[in-house]
Amino acid sequence: MNNDLNLESNIKKAKALKIIKYIIVYFFLVIWSIVVLFPFYYMIMTSFKSTADYNNEIVPKMFATSGFSAIIDNYNKALFDYKLLQDLGNTVLFSLTTTFLMVIVVILAAFAFARLNFRGKHLVFTLFLALMMIPNELVIITNYASFTNSSHDLRNTFIALILPSIMSVFYVYLLRQNFMQVPDSLYYAAKVDGTSDFKYLIKVLIPLSKPTIVTIIILKLIETWNSYVWPRLISTKPEYYLVSNIIEVIRSSGGGRDNIPGMMAAVVVVSLPLIILFVIFRKQIMSGVSRNGTKG
Repeated sequence: MNNDLNLESNIKKAKALKIIKYIIVYFFLVIWSIVVLFPFYYMIMTSFKSTADYNNEIVPKMFATSGFSAIIDNYNKALFDYKLLQDLGNTVLFSLTTTFLMVIVVILAAFAFARLNFRGKHLVFTLFLALMMIPNELVIITNYASFTNSSHDLRNTFIALILPSIMSVFYVYLLRQNFMQVPDSLYYAAKVDGTSDFKYLIKVLIPLSKPTIVTIIILKLIETWNSYVWPRLISTKPEYYLVSNIIEVIRSSGGGRDNIPGMMAAVVVVSLPLIILFVIFRKQIMSGVSRNGTKG
C-alpha cells in the first residue's frame, strides 16, 4: 500500500516538474519572440505615422493614430519619390537570374562530386571546400579587380552584378550530401537499363532531392535580395541600384533623418517580399535543412 502511494506521489511530482519546466521554457521563448519581433512591429507602426506626429512624440507611441492619409503619403513617397519601384524591379531581375543560374551550376557540380568518378575527385573536392575558409572580403577584392581591369570595364552592368554570385561552395556541399544519400544500387540499375548520367540526374536525383533544392532556392533568393556590399561596389549609376543600395542612399542623403516614417515605409516595402516568401515556404526550408542535418 505504501509503495503504491509513494509511486503515485512520485508520478505527481514528475508531472508537476514537467509542467513547471514547460512553463519556464515557453516563458523565455515568448520573451525572446517579443525581443526579436518588436523592431519589425515598431518599423511597421512608424511607417503608419505622419512626419509631424512622429516628430512631436516625446515618448515613442506603440500605436499609429495619424490616419489613412499618412500611410498613403509615406508609401507613395517610398515607392515614387525615392524611386524604390525601379530598384525593386532591378532586384527582382537580379535575384531571379542569379538564383536560376546558381541552381544549375550547383546541381551539376554536386552531381559530379557525388556520382561521377574521375581522377583526383576527392582532392579537388577537398580544395573546393577549402575555399570556404577564405574571407569573403578577399574574394570581393579579387572579383572587383577582375571586372574593372578587363578589356571591357564591366562596372554598372548586370553581368558584373550576377556572375560572382552564381556559385556557392556551401550549397554544392549541401546538395552533394543529399545526392549521396540515394543508394548506389539505384544508380547502377539505371546504368544497366541504359540511362545516361544526365537523365539519371533529371529523373531520379532531382525529384528525390526536391526539399533540399527548394531550400537552396529560397535561401539564395533571400541572400541576393539582401545583397549589399558587392552591388554597392560595382554599381555607381542609379539605374543599376538594388533595394539595398537605395535604402543606403536615402539614409545618407538625409531622407532617413528628415522623414523617418517615409524611411520606415521604404524598409517595409523592401522587407515584405522576403517575409511573404518565408511564410509560404517555411515548411520546405525546415524540411530541407533538417533532412541534411540528421542524415549522414
